[in-house]
Amino acid sequence: MSEAIDPECKALALQLEQDLLGLYGSPILSGEQLRLAMGYRSVEALRQSIVRNTIPIKIFTIQNRRGRYALTKDVALWLAQQRTDSSDT
Repeated sequence: MSEAIDPECKALALQLEQDLLGLYGSPILSGEQLRLAMGYRSVEALRQSIVRNTIPIKIFTIQNRRGRYALTKDVALWLAQQRTDSSDT
């Protein structure tokens, strides 16, 4: 994600981030929320992606809390990039 982000993608990412924040009310997502936001078929599919290190965003843990988490901002940027990079327009 270090490459330059075009303005269209950046604007879409900002809108998606606001939508996700409004929908889930949190700057972090985990479990079912993360599954739904990223389009995984099940929580188990999401878990497998994390275990296999194939999840396309940064996942982290929080001390004294169970589970894995992702920033809403990272999910929104990934979604915007998928839309922008897609050849199916």
